[in-house]
Amino acid sequence: MIVRFQNGRLALPTGTVGAADIAISDGTVLSVTPVADTPADWLVDLAGGWLLPGFVDTQVNGGGGVLFNDQVDVEAIAAIGAAHARFGTTAFLPTLISDTPAQIAAALAAVDAAIEQGVPGVVGIHIEGPFINEVKRGIHEAHRIRRLDADTLATLTARHRGRVMLTLAPELCDEDDIRILVRHGVIVSAGHSDATYDEAQRAIGAGLMGFTHLFNAMSPLHHRNPGAVGAAFDSDTYCGLIVDNVHLHPAVVRLAIHAKGKERIMLVTDAMPSVGTDVSEFTLQGKRIAVKDGVCIFEDGTLAGAHLDMASALRKTVEVTGLSVPDVSVMASATPAAFLSLNDRIGAIAPGQRADWVWLDAELAPRATWIGGQMIPESASDLVQTA
Repeated sequence: MIVRFQNGRLALPTGTVGAADIAISDGTVLSVTPVADTPADWLVDLAGGWLLPGFVDTQVNGGGGVLFNDQVDVEAIAAIGAAHARFGTTAFLPTLISDTPAQIAAALAAVDAAIEQGVPGVVGIHIEGPFINEVKRGIHEAHRIRRLDADTLATLTARHRGRVMLTLAPELCDEDDIRILVRHGVIVSAGHSDATYDEAQRAIGAGLMGFTHLFNAMSPLHHRNPGAVGAAFDSDTYCGLIVDNVHLHPAVVRLAIHAKGKERIMLVTDAMPSVGTDVSEFTLQGKRIAVKDGVCIFEDGTLAGAHLDMASALRKTVEVTGLSVPDVSVMASATPAAFLSLNDRIGAIAPGQRADWVWLDAELAPRATWIGGQMIPESASDLVQTA
């Protein structure tokens, strides 16, 4: 099948083009070529917009009115994925914030089942806590926080169908445990941490490869005490950024991208169940969270995740940095795919990649999404014509 995109801009690894024929088979891109004289099977008029690689989000707490912590099953994962696919996310990690050992095991099993059943978009799981530092816990419940134990270590390192990402406070974790996790394929990231620079660097030496929502809930950069942020800057690690004009000042976004480069910065949503809905509040582990002006906030002023989708994150990043859409697209797709070691399958519009695309209009608002070459049901299928 050949899908012809024209009258817009396509962000390819080799550069931007105004039109192209993309041949796909079994959900995989076979070729990306200039428009041919022969008819295509489907024709998409981009109307001056963009075709970008589908977004890859490594931190999705919820969406579509569903919070993963509240409902660790395949139906919840499918609902969350569908909500975010409307905004261009074609690969995501359902994220469980600090919870009980039983809930962690249930979440891992649910994601395994979702992948086995072919739920669109789900590529693994993110376990965020409870092995974090109480002084940097944010909205996480204090009574949930604990040290990593042998039983949970075994649960995390068992064979799973997708990627397993674990956010922990490295200063409260044994370096040998990090080595064991990494040896079994777990992606270890620092977050909700008060680590010193040296503590963070030792964890990096043990295999830690990321920093979860950089700057937020971690020891800051100081000129005599570089902290976790300093260790992130002074290493080849990946860093997630929540670009919603609330979690980070625009200057900090620019500084982080300048320090790390687009190949190491990942846009994340840290999305809550309000995404894809018009609700004004929701409950998070017994706490009433208000959604005001696009901000999820507890009554004491603590931020509780974000009311953010990936299309908005990309648009806001373009606005505050002045970077090009293709450059920011790398941080929304190719870089997180590389962080997950999935860049051989997702994250670019190129032969051999899954046919995951998002069409944004000229104002960078989402118009349609494809996952594995299939337009998701919520997308505007009437915008695609038979040739």
